[in-house]
Amino acid sequence: MKNSLLQNLIAFYEEEPNDPFNIYALALEYQKTDVGQAELYFNKLLAEHPDYLATYYSAGAFFAGLEKNEKAAVIYQKGIDLALDKKDTKTHQELVRAYRSFLDELED
Repeated sequence: MKNSLLQNLIAFYEEEPNDPFNIYALALEYQKTDVGQAELYFNKLLAEHPDYLATYYSAGAFFAGLEKNEKAAVIYQKGIDLALDKKDTKTHQELVRAYRSFLDELED
């Protein structure tokens, strides 16, 4: 078996396709081997599970890495707003730092 972790994550997703964690785990794993699949799963999370806060840090960084800067900025901003709404101070601070770092890199 090529990638038993990936195979396990696919099986979990097939068992519970509406569980945002399963989609998130696939997006993260596919980042290593298949950017197109990773993008598909990040987009699925953002569209179908907009309240899944964990998505925003990783998806922002992912799209920034693809130089889809406008999309990355929107993702970071939505995540920051969601963290505020959920009163998740730690995640809010992490997203603000990531967003500022992203903006700093754009200026360089």
